Amino acid sequence: MASPLGGNWLALSHGSNSKKRDDFVRVRKSDLEKLTTEIMQLRDFLPRVLKGDLIETLHEARTAQTVKKQLAQEQEQLRQECLHLQSRLDTVQTECQKEREEKLLLREQLWRSGAELQQQADFCSDLGSAACSLLWSCSSSEDIVSRWLTDAKLQSFLQVAVQTLESFVRSLDEDAKTQTEDHNKEHQFVLALAGTITNVAAVAGGRDFLSCLARDLLDSLMKLLELMTPGVFPKLKVLMLMALYNVSINVKGLKCISENPGLLSLIWTLLDDDDWEVCLHSLRLLQSVLLEEEVLVLLGSSLLDPELQARVTRLTSSERPSLRLAAQHTLEDLLALQQRSHSKHVRSKP
Repeated sequence: MASPLGGNWLALSHGSNSKKRDDFVRVRKSDLEKLTTEIMQLRDFLPRVLKGDLIETLHEARTAQTVKKQLAQEQEQLRQECLHLQSRLDTVQTECQKEREEKLLLREQLWRSGAELQQQADFCSDLGSAACSLLWSCSSSEDIVSRWLTDAKLQSFLQVAVQTLESFVRSLDEDAKTQTEDHNKEHQFVLALAGTITNVAAVAGGRDFLSCLARDLLDSLMKLLELMTPGVFPKLKVLMLMALYNVSINVKGLKCISENPGLLSLIWTLLDDDDWEVCLHSLRLLQSVLLEEEVLVLLGSSLLDPELQARVTRLTSSERPSLRLAAQHTLEDLLALQQRSHSKHVRSKP
């Protein structure tokens, strides 16, 4: 067999005993030198060609191996965190379910408690309404009121009564204030309280007691009348006005009421109320004021205000006979007061 090398043919000798010893190839020395030269050149140039790419490849391989190892570690860490979070999630879901069941149980208990509380409130309202209605009926007897005054227990009752009235009036929401009448037990309860106070004030001893020892009650009644808007709960307004009027029959009581700075502004407001009975009892309270000379001196020129006279004049045209008559009498008293005031001014001139 022969192969080309360096443009010459080299003979490849095979002898009969070639299998007994190594094979040899006959190569010219010049060709061997060329081959050696080429090999040396390859050894010299091949690393230069492959070195940059190989080093970069090796670097990338090592980097990839490092990244792979880091990713494996991060993956394992994430897997552990995921297992931890899953465990926490299971725990939280279990607690949430438990809290949901407890909340449902508490809601049911709250509903039952609310129902029981409403039943108790209804019972208390029924009991208070019945008891105070009975008390109101009993207070119509002068002997019973006198006995109350003798027992010296009336003061505590009046304190509770005025606190209840204040709580009732101040708790009215806007919807309730638009109503003209309310027939529930709570309203009957406060009506009975106000009616009892009115009956106490109808007795001479009761008037003395209220004038001397219950001035806060009288101020509270006027304050509550001021808070209640026109046309709202007229029966309650009428009872409170009747109580103030009964107290005004007593000279001390009238002075006590007149010392309240909001008396006249309250009367002015109530004279424009939508209920005719409220207007009627406001006129009667105004008449009591006009009949006492000391009170006239105390109130001064505020009673001569033209607006007050105008409001009373409008009521003289009412279709209600009792209201019309009371307005006419009050107007006469106002005109007489105006005439007396004018005569004093005339005599005081030099």
